[in-house]
Amino acid sequence: MKNILLAVTGLSPQVLTETLYALHQQGQIVQSIQVITTRQGKEKINAYLLSPTDGQYYSYLKDYGINPSSISFCAENIHVIKDRNGIEIDDIAGEDDNERLLELCLSLTFQFTSDSQNTVFFSIAGGRKTMSACLMTAAHLYGRPHDRVYHVLVSPEFESNRDFFYPPRESVSIELMDRNGEQYVKETRFARITLTSVPFISVRNRIEDDLLKEPQDPPTLMLSLIREEPPSLTIDLITCKLIFKGRELDMPPTRLALYAFFASIKKDCLRTDTNCRHCADCYLNSIAIEQRNNEIAELYKRIAFSRDFHAMREASDGGILNLDEANFKSYRSRIRRDLERGFGLSASRMLEIASTGKRPDTRYGIPFERERIRMIF
Repeated sequence: MKNILLAVTGLSPQVLTETLYALHQQGQIVQSIQVITTRQGKEKINAYLLSPTDGQYYSYLKDYGINPSSISFCAENIHVIKDRNGIEIDDIAGEDDNERLLELCLSLTFQFTSDSQNTVFFSIAGGRKTMSACLMTAAHLYGRPHDRVYHVLVSPEFESNRDFFYPPRESVSIELMDRNGEQYVKETRFARITLTSVPFISVRNRIEDDLLKEPQDPPTLMLSLIREEPPSLTIDLITCKLIFKGRELDMPPTRLALYAFFASIKKDCLRTDTNCRHCADCYLNSIAIEQRNNEIAELYKRIAFSRDFHAMREASDGGILNLDEANFKSYRSRIRRDLERGFGLSASRMLEIASTGKRPDTRYGIPFERERIRMIF
């Protein structure tokens, strides 16, 4: 069994040595330390903890007689949050940074909890509050009952002191500052570090097995927790919305008309002796789709006029009235992106206009079960 400490930190790297000390005091052995932080946080860790000459992490190990080779903690174990361009961020300054933080927390938590031989100790004591919240969310989603979430409480006068990293075996005097800004000296033997176990609810066993093969985006994971027996798809042509598992997706009239056409083909299928999900008898090839373009056009006109759109202008621009193989593929690709955005990647695979067979015998249709499709005209 391997114990992994997965922690978030900001500009106070002391939280790592304090947490490690507290775990060791409770007899919890750690074989690996993994850290989620910013670019500035990484620099602080390298300067104050991992410096080969005076790093406080190595001082702690030496002070307490711990073999450095028994714990994996090096530059490769420091995971820095990056923006969409792959550049390390200095701080979590906005919604996009927070989204990237959550993605990193989910990815690393998924990685470390995928091995049943690992136990993960989540440390939420460091960094901004949003960092703790994101790591806690990852623990809720991917954590297992034997994993643990910890917070570390340090005596207030020592907590904010930049020279205090852990209580050394031999007590030393360090300068502290009181509430009035006056300096005074106090022995480190008075420092108290308390490791607090934070209860968390593991929902991992409620996530669909297919979603535990690789890290997923948060919307997909959240949708998988919404249990409907069975989930249904509503295509509302009046409001131009798709409704699935309690979520609504607005779709432009052109794409909705094409999607509704394939949904109608699926619902009109008369086969009853096979599993609809894995049957492609109602799928159409490109020629058949073009031959039935008038049905798609009628759906489009009905939708556009019901929503008070400028129907004829949109029809001439969009190509939905003169569908060919090229613009069909373009519409199909956009519909897939709509579904991913609205319902997540896993759901989109069930709901998309899928293809089967190789060219020139490729055929298209919706794999979702016909009895779970409802259309509102």
